Amino acid sequence: MAIWLTRLAIDRWRRSEQYREGEGRDADPLALVTETAHGPRITAVNTASWEESVRAGAMLADARSLCPHLQVAPADPVGDVAFLERLALWAQRWGPWNAVDPPDGLLVDITGGAHLFGGEERLLEDVRSVFARHGLAARFAIAPTAGAAWALAHFGKGTDTAHDSRLPQSLILQGDADRMKARLEQLPVAALRLDEDVLLILRRLGLKKIGDIAGIGRDALLRRFRTRRAPSANPLLRLDQLLGLVPEPLLPVFAVEQPAVQRRLLEPIRHRELLDQVMSDCAQDMARELEGRGEGARRLELGLWRVDGEVVLRSLEMAVATRDSAHMIRLFGEKLADIEAGFGIELVRLRATWVQALPMGQGDFDAAVECHGTSLGAFIDRLTVRLGDKAVRRPVSYASHVPERAQHWQPPLDPVPAGQDHLPLRARPLKLLDRPERIAVLYATPDGFPRRFRWRGHVHEVSRVEGPERIGPEWWRERAGVRLRDYYRIEDGDGRRYWIYRLGLIGDGRGGMPEWFLQGLCS
Repeated sequence: MAIWLTRLAIDRWRRSEQYREGEGRDADPLALVTETAHGPRITAVNTASWEESVRAGAMLADARSLCPHLQVAPADPVGDVAFLERLALWAQRWGPWNAVDPPDGLLVDITGGAHLFGGEERLLEDVRSVFARHGLAARFAIAPTAGAAWALAHFGKGTDTAHDSRLPQSLILQGDADRMKARLEQLPVAALRLDEDVLLILRRLGLKKIGDIAGIGRDALLRRFRTRRAPSANPLLRLDQLLGLVPEPLLPVFAVEQPAVQRRLLEPIRHRELLDQVMSDCAQDMARELEGRGEGARRLELGLWRVDGEVVLRSLEMAVATRDSAHMIRLFGEKLADIEAGFGIELVRLRATWVQALPMGQGDFDAAVECHGTSLGAFIDRLTVRLGDKAVRRPVSYASHVPERAQHWQPPLDPVPAGQDHLPLRARPLKLLDRPERIAVLYATPDGFPRRFRWRGHVHEVSRVEGPERIGPEWWRERAGVRLRDYYRIEDGDGRRYWIYRLGLIGDGRGGMPEWFLQGLCS
């Protein structure tokens, strides 16, 4: 069974909080836009916009000329795919094996299960009623193959759930092989799920229906498309998948079980001491749960259900996987100081939303813990809880000879990317400015380095100089005309040391006079 959500993005917008708060109305023209290199482009429109001749794919500026009062909202394609994945898990009520068909469809394997609903027609009726009840416009089709079901859902005769409550009987492909083939051959070539450039070639060749392709020799098409390996670029492969002559592998969606423990309290609690005791019990239960699975938690989420219905959430992320209950309690202890219990908390739930494999180990022989009292991972977790999620980072070398690109920042215990841990190190200042700052050179020697310069309102006399070190641009990523840099280590009369560079050379043909910048402070 193929399910095509014809207005997925707009239906998700209707379910959003912004729409429920009254900022969106079905009667008002609305378009979802995404930013492109040429400006905002429309990706989805509602019914009111469609009636105003606004179409998906148009530029926003052109659409506003047709509909000046058009309202816009940002599109969320990543959220649409995530919604499809959740919908695929929910659709397991009709079949245990479901796959996402991006950007707006699902494929459900109902083999051997239609009789549980009274047949395929009653199954489609149940699907249609459920989607209509949730306000999701969709089209459905049942066929022996995934490709045939997709083709019928998108191009078969029938109506979606938004406009007609009648069951689309024509979207069930039944009968013998010859009858099914004859029906599929009447569909357009776009029903083969081909790329746009392939569809354009087929139309120019006069092949507008699937039957037109099936009616010509395979050798002719093979010569034309023999270099195309992807299924979406090979009409013969798609045709064989449509008719069931070649299997079509699909990636099913499976639910990932997240370890979770909870305490449902007989009496609501309001005091911090009692909450700490419940939190301790949950942490110990979580440690046992993770130990039984051979895993450790990297991210934990604590939910507190209050009597008045409010839910308070607190989450933390660890530097390394752990199942140490004492460590969990210590980290959450600093996040519970501002908890407002209200009339009391009646349910506490602790869930591990990110886990990693963590084999059993003998902690008694951990020399680092015995000598220093705590492990490096626990120390970093404490700093992160106190200073913030992005406050604790470490620099790692990066394959670039340009100073501002020669290092990246990453979480402190993440492994160094392959190939970056053996890069040659060059002498660089310990402190680099976020951005090089322009300096005014008052006097430069014929050798090229300045004898006096002004930076941040102060004039510095140069007493010692080391250099130059010439650094060229990265030609594979820079635009043409980027100038060379000559770096100098200099020391002023007060003993302060700086790292400066001259951008460009006299007569290099890439601009006017060279410019000077200060980029680092030397020790």
